[in-house]
Amino acid sequence: MVLQAGDAGKTLGTVIGNLREGKTAPCYLLYGEEEYLVKDALGKITDLILPADDRTLNLFYINGEDEDIDKLCGSLLTSPLIPGKKVVVVLNTRIFYSKKTLSDLVQKISDHHKSSPAKAAVYFMTFLRIAGWSLDDLRDDGWKKITDEEWQRTVEKDDGKNREKWLPGIMDFCVSHELDAERYRDNTDRLEDLLRRGLPEGHHLIMTAEAVDKRKKLFKAISEKGEILYFPRIKGETKQKSMLMDTAKDLLVQGGKKLTPGAWAAIGKKTGFSLRDSVAAIEKLIIYAGEKTTIEDMDVEDVVGKTREGTVFDLTEALVAKDREKALLTLKELFDQDVHHLMILAMVIREIRLLLQAKIFVNSGKLSLFNPAMGYSQFQGAVYPLIKELTGYSGGKGGREGLTVQHPYVIYNALRNSARFSLNDLVSYLEDLVDIDLALKSTIKNPRFLLEKFFIKVCA
Repeated sequence: MVLQAGDAGKTLGTVIGNLREGKTAPCYLLYGEEEYLVKDALGKITDLILPADDRTLNLFYINGEDEDIDKLCGSLLTSPLIPGKKVVVVLNTRIFYSKKTLSDLVQKISDHHKSSPAKAAVYFMTFLRIAGWSLDDLRDDGWKKITDEEWQRTVEKDDGKNREKWLPGIMDFCVSHELDAERYRDNTDRLEDLLRRGLPEGHHLIMTAEAVDKRKKLFKAISEKGEILYFPRIKGETKQKSMLMDTAKDLLVQGGKKLTPGAWAAIGKKTGFSLRDSVAAIEKLIIYAGEKTTIEDMDVEDVVGKTREGTVFDLTEALVAKDREKALLTLKELFDQDVHHLMILAMVIREIRLLLQAKIFVNSGKLSLFNPAMGYSQFQGAVYPLIKELTGYSGGKGGREGLTVQHPYVIYNALRNSARFSLNDLVSYLEDLVDIDLALKSTIKNPRFLLEKFFIKVCA
């Protein structure tokens, strides 16, 4: 059954009512542009299906960036460690994308290619698979051979005029990280077959997605065997504000707080009344207010900070500056903004790799003209041409190692910042990050603790 849950959650209420009566479905798909409502619905449904005491060993999360259909099916068929119900949650699944949703993928790549290149790369590899293009086809300026007409035929609703702003950079990221296209193949038939045959008694699958193609066979299978809830974006400031006030009502009552009209307006200015960002801001404000019962606009100005894009770059800047206090505070802000820990890790790995490559370059003795104190214009005139000559990089080919294909200003900063670190330390940090990556993907260790420990070491 497909239900539109965006209008004050009426249909979500129906699903919740059924769950309270013990009527569960084997699978649930929650999707839409209102990310906060999707997340809220996920929490409520999970809470009603699986008792809190059983979650440690019977609740499993898979991130869409790491989803593997074969492993997912295996998990759904495997008996839980503790007898009882078992829930497998797939967050932000990619398997419902199709040619119909390519323009959505392009928008997500464009939105994230600077702030979260690893996240944008996942969307891009999925985009290539659906569009029928390959990384090899587009590398070394091959993407320039795609005409506007061919792009528009392939990507409906996108004229391709802005692709020059994001496509070269994300191509470089995917090539330098040697992403494997096979990982992003479409093999959802096995999952569809499993859902139609029926999951084992007491086993449940819950999936969240940003966009879907309703024509896909898997979507139709879930609509027949389970429940689908759609949360469309709320349009118009008045409706957005009304939804936020309704959603935050219980939160404010529990905290014993109220917001002045000026505070609501200030939150809207800071967050655009985005539910997720606005609710996160209100949670911070409740803690900040302490004993004060009324939250005012000046409180919002003090507490609600910059966008997540700015925060990501603040983190890497604090890292290279060895500013431990700022690094830990910025890391906390990113977690508060629900930025995925693997995205944070990818940005840190990229920064350490660039520093290590820069250090090796400096230690080679081939950049005698470079001085960490030199200005950028001097670097561009005297050093950057030398780097291009030494590497044979002409702006399009080569550069798989990463550093020399970056913008000159990125290279300039990497060379300057590498002076703060020894070669042995940078190698050690990269080894630490590999260990953290393995731990985050194969154990249940706390991501924030591991990253905080790493930053404390680097900034010592």
